[in-house]
Amino acid sequence: MQTLLAAAAGIDLTKVYAPDVAPEAWLAILPVALPLAAGALLTAIRRRIGWHAPIALATLALMVLAEIALLAHVAVNGPVTLALGQWLPPFGIAFTVDVGGAGLALVAGVVTLAASVFALDEIDLNHRRYGFYPFLLFLIAGVSGAFLTGDVFNLYVWFEVLLISSFGLLVLGGEKEQIDGALKYGLLNLVGTTLFLIATGYLYSLFGTLNMADIAVKVSKDQGDLPLGTLAALYLTAFGMKAAAFPLNAWLPASYHTPRMAAAALFAGLLTKVGVYALIRVLAMLMPAEGAALSPVIGAVAGLTMLAGAIGAIASDDLKRALGHWVVAGIGVALAGLAIGGEAGLSGAYFYLLHSMLVMSGLYFAVGVMTTRAGASSLTKLGGLYKAAPGLTVITGLLLLGLAGLPPLSGFWPKAMLVKAALAADHDGLAAAILVSGFLLSFAAGRVMLLAFWRPGEIAADRAPDHRMMTGAAAAMAALSLAIGLWPAPAADIADLAARGFIDPAAYIGSALMGDRP
Repeated sequence: MQTLLAAAAGIDLTKVYAPDVAPEAWLAILPVALPLAAGALLTAIRRRIGWHAPIALATLALMVLAEIALLAHVAVNGPVTLALGQWLPPFGIAFTVDVGGAGLALVAGVVTLAASVFALDEIDLNHRRYGFYPFLLFLIAGVSGAFLTGDVFNLYVWFEVLLISSFGLLVLGGEKEQIDGALKYGLLNLVGTTLFLIATGYLYSLFGTLNMADIAVKVSKDQGDLPLGTLAALYLTAFGMKAAAFPLNAWLPASYHTPRMAAAALFAGLLTKVGVYALIRVLAMLMPAEGAALSPVIGAVAGLTMLAGAIGAIASDDLKRALGHWVVAGIGVALAGLAIGGEAGLSGAYFYLLHSMLVMSGLYFAVGVMTTRAGASSLTKLGGLYKAAPGLTVITGLLLLGLAGLPPLSGFWPKAMLVKAALAADHDGLAAAILVSGFLLSFAAGRVMLLAFWRPGEIAADRAPDHRMMTGAAAAMAALSLAIGLWPAPAADIADLAARGFIDPAAYIGSALMGDRP
C-alpha cells in the first residue's frame, strides 16, 4: 500500500522510508511512551487505587534511566532521530533529540519522580481516586514530547497534552479557589495556544513543512522575500504567554498557589520552562536572524520580568503566592540569555533552566512541608519553624540561596555566566537587571527565613508527623542544587553542548533529514 501511494504521489520511496532503525534511536521515544502507557493503564484500573502510586513510581524510575542513557548517547554520538512509521522527514513525523532536548527531559523526569514521592504523603486516597497519578504521567509525557520532538506541529500537540493534564491537576479536589485559579490559568494559556496554532499554520504556508530541520535549511536559503519577522514575533508572543513573561505574567501568581503542592511544584518546575525552551529552539535555531533582530525587545521583556517577579516576591505575604513571583523572576533570567544570544548567552540560559527546574520545584516541596506543619501559609502567622523543624530550616535555606543566585548553590553559576556574557556583548542593562533582581530576591529569601523560621512562634514539632516523603523530596532537590553548585562542570558542559547545537544545528539537521539508521 505504501508503495502504491508513493508511486501515485511521485515520491521516491527509497528516500523517505527507512526499513531499519538503529537500536539507540528507540531511546528517543521511551520518555514519552512509558508515561503514556502507564497513564492509560492507571486510567483503565482507576478503581484499584492502591496500585497507582507503585506503578507510577516504577514507570518514572524507568523513564529517568532511559533519559540518562539517551543523554549519554547524544552527548557522545550526536543527535538521534526516530521516524515514526519509518517515514523519514520531512514527509513523516519524527523525534529528533539533541543534548538540548535530552538534558531538559532528564531533569524534568527527575523532578516528576520527586513530585511522585512527595505526593505519597500529600495526596490522600480521595484525590488519588480522582486521577492524580494518571494526570501526572500524562503531564510528563507532554513535557517530554515537547522537549524531544523534531516537528513544530507536534510541539503544539505536546503543549496541548501537558495543558489538558495540568488542568486536571489544577482542579483536582474541586475547591472554589482551584476553579478560580483554573479560569485565570486557562484564559491566557488558551490565547497563547491559539496564537501558537496560527503561527504554525503561517509557518506551513510559507515552507510547506513543519519539520524543524527542514525549516532551518529553508530559512538559511531565504533571500529576504519571506515575512519571517512577523512569524518570529507571533511565536515570541505565544511562547511568552506560556512562559509567563512580562507583561503577560499575572496569571501565574494568581493560579499556581491553588493546586496541591505536588502539582504546583510540577507546574513551577516544568511548564514555564517548556515555553522558554520553545522560544530558544525557534528563535535561536530555526530563525536566528529574526531572533537577533528581536533581541532588544526580548531584553526589555527579560529585564521587566525579572524585576516584576522580584518585587512581587517581596510584596507577597502569602508564601504560596510569593512562590509564583519567584517563578516569574526566574523566567526573566532565562530570557536574558536568549536576548544576549551567542554561545555564551544561550549556555547561561540553558544552565539556568536546569537549575531552576530543580530548585523551584524543591522550594515548592519545602513550602508544602512548612504549610502542612503550621497549618498556614501567611508569613504573619508563621514562626518558630527552626525550633520545630531544624532540618527543614536547612533545606529551605539552601533552596532560597539557590534561587537568589548565591554560592555555593547551583544558581550562582548560570547567573555569573549570564552577567559575564551580557557585559561582553554590551548588554549592560541586562547585567544590571540580573544583579538587581538577585539582590531583591536575596532580600525576599532573608525575609522568609527571618519571619517563618527565626521569629519566635508556637508551632508544635509533632503537628504533622507523617511527612517524611515530602521532606525527602525537598531534601533531594536541595542536595542536587548543592552538588551542582560545588561541582558545576558536568552541568556547564551539557549547557555548552546544548548552546552549540542551537547555534550550529548541522548535526541536528543531518540526523533528522538523513535518518538515524545503522
